[in-house]
Amino acid sequence: MAQAQFNSFRSVPKTGVIYVMSEAQRLGFSYGNSEWSNLGQGAPETSNLWDDDTRFSSIDVSEMSSEYAPVAGRMDLRQAIADLYNQRYRLGKSSKYGPENIAIAGGGRIALTRVAAALGHINLGHFLPDYTAYEELFEAFYRFVPIPIVVDKATGFRIQPELISNEILNRGLGAILLSNPTNPTGQMIENESLAEVIDICRETRCASVFDEFYSHYVYGREKPLSAAEFVDDVNDDPVVIVDGLTKNWRYPGFRVSWTLGPRDIIDSIASAGSFLDGGASHPMQKRALSMVGIDEADKQFHGIQKHFSQKKDYLVDRLKKMNFVLPGEPNGGFYCFASLENLPPSINTGMALFEQLLERKVICVPGEFFDINPGRRRQHIKSRLEGFVRFSFGPSLEELTLGLDRLESLLKSYA
Repeated sequence: MAQAQFNSFRSVPKTGVIYVMSEAQRLGFSYGNSEWSNLGQGAPETSNLWDDDTRFSSIDVSEMSSEYAPVAGRMDLRQAIADLYNQRYRLGKSSKYGPENIAIAGGGRIALTRVAAALGHINLGHFLPDYTAYEELFEAFYRFVPIPIVVDKATGFRIQPELISNEILNRGLGAILLSNPTNPTGQMIENESLAEVIDICRETRCASVFDEFYSHYVYGREKPLSAAEFVDDVNDDPVVIVDGLTKNWRYPGFRVSWTLGPRDIIDSIASAGSFLDGGASHPMQKRALSMVGIDEADKQFHGIQKHFSQKKDYLVDRLKKMNFVLPGEPNGGFYCFASLENLPPSINTGMALFEQLLERKVICVPGEFFDINPGRRRQHIKSRLEGFVRFSFGPSLEELTLGLDRLESLLKSYA
């Protein structure tokens, strides 16, 4: 039935990636269909990828875990996650995370929705380009005003501390939200630059919310990436971190995530969960206990480094040979954000290339979907990212190769 028949409900737009997948499914795509190559994939491979990579195949549901879990999450899981961050990032520091600094949620979007619901009447800085799902998240809550911060192609889409400082001071930002490593560009703030960002937020009392769902996908580093390393006082520094099993443990179907931060902020976030979602799955939380210990977590990190770095190098090399331009080669995540400026005019926009590739059973994501524009406030200009596309190296090497071969065939047809 037409939407107009239900005037009490608004038409909710699909996020960019959901639109892409809906269009592909309309043409016959289904997960596991070997005829298709999903280079738009927002999830990593979930199979055994290395010799000691043991994947869970069952979930125990006991009488106790059939009950509701606490809205903030099981206390033992919260303690285990606090221990993981303390061991990885806070050795030698007097201020440590405890279970009161952790809230468990049913996946990354739920965790971010809780954070958004807990924000006050502030200006919230967000970066362009960034994660497509932020757009509707920003529009769903009216207490804060989303303020876009443009990251320049000329800098390879790298976020500089000076930019953050200027935006906080000039626009009166009360908080900033960013993915680190960034989706879709694969850039990241690390080392001294990340420490400087934390210092800026500490001095200005501007809260920083780090989406760290790709923190195991950091290439050339000896340990994962996290803002937790540069926090001085875990209960005073306004630093909030969101992560989970989805990407870094390669269990997107588990829908288990966590938010880490000062206990007063976590208390507000958990309170938001009491009316938004009621808490994460109890059996899934119980299973997650054995997954977040330091040994299993580090095994995932090192395995991901080796396996995905090979696919990254392969994708980057082939895209360059096909005349794509990469303003900033990815050093994190599992995406390449490629410019189409050297492609023929009929396929040098993300939407045009997306539509052409769909006909060849290959999926990609047009760059304009990462031009976060809540409320469509920038209707008078075309997207500055329409000449980009995101390719994922999340799929298997076999599927990646299939998609790139078809992409190369498409380009040769225009030669």
